Amino acid sequence: MALDPEELYEVDSDVPDLTGAVLLHHFDGFMDAGSAGSTLVEHLLAAHEHRVVARFDVDDLIDYRARRPMMTYATDRWEEYDAPELVVHLLHDTIGTPFLLLTGPEPDRRWEAVAAAVRSLVERWGVRLTVGFHGIPMGVPHTRKLSVISHATRPELVTEKSPFNRVQVPGNLSALLEFRLGEGRHDAMGLVAYVPHYLAQGTYPAASVSLLDALTKATGLAIQAEGLQEAANRTDAEITRQVAESAEVAQVVEALERQYDAFTSTSENLLVADGEPVPSGDELGAELERFLAEQQRDR
Repeated sequence: MALDPEELYEVDSDVPDLTGAVLLHHFDGFMDAGSAGSTLVEHLLAAHEHRVVARFDVDDLIDYRARRPMMTYATDRWEEYDAPELVVHLLHDTIGTPFLLLTGPEPDRRWEAVAAAVRSLVERWGVRLTVGFHGIPMGVPHTRKLSVISHATRPELVTEKSPFNRVQVPGNLSALLEFRLGEGRHDAMGLVAYVPHYLAQGTYPAASVSLLDALTKATGLAIQAEGLQEAANRTDAEITRQVAESAEVAQVVEALERQYDAFTSTSENLLVADGEPVPSGDELGAELERFLAEQQRDR
């Protein structure tokens, strides 16, 4: 017999009225190019006071052997256990508006139960909009403005259309949650930041800044990007320095810029080539990854 979704979590006894609040969510484990989503989560928790108002029973959701939590050993004893947590934080934006952030490892099991549990929280608290966010690798240069596309349970919620028509991709809990909320006539959407594919394996704060900008526009929340923008500026400056030190890599970036500009001038679809022949995405990514890796080893 199926368990009551509410048995999957515990709620704090002192939760204020959240009617009309926004629920943000990001799960570690699925695609997140440039750590765009996880870096935004870190920024939100660092920039705003927060407290946990709901906690999921991860012992029933996580495969510990697939991703073993870290433990600290000190001399002759175990000193610390970094227990995984899937929790909902309560935060307030810069003008005092409350909002929620669900974050933690993407569960290995019981996705439908988790989606039902989140829906029960949405209904319990009167959440008006649920928003997920992450980054995907794309054939775009870091010298051009990064796009953020969106998808939603209603066309009116879409802020920037996707260049994709119909594709099948591996499932993830964030997408399933949006899908199930839509079936339940709840407003939900997802924000996806383009990340230059040659920077997808590292941390690229500029993508997180783009996500935050799209997030504030979609939700009306007032969230400052100061610390995040500073990190993005430092990273961009380092990338610019490294590219400038190699004429070969600079040529690769210029080729990608020509490709990008040709695409955007003729089509919104960055996946369809048009115009002059240029190196493939794999060639561009391999060349830049090799160069940046060498620079990292040198430092």
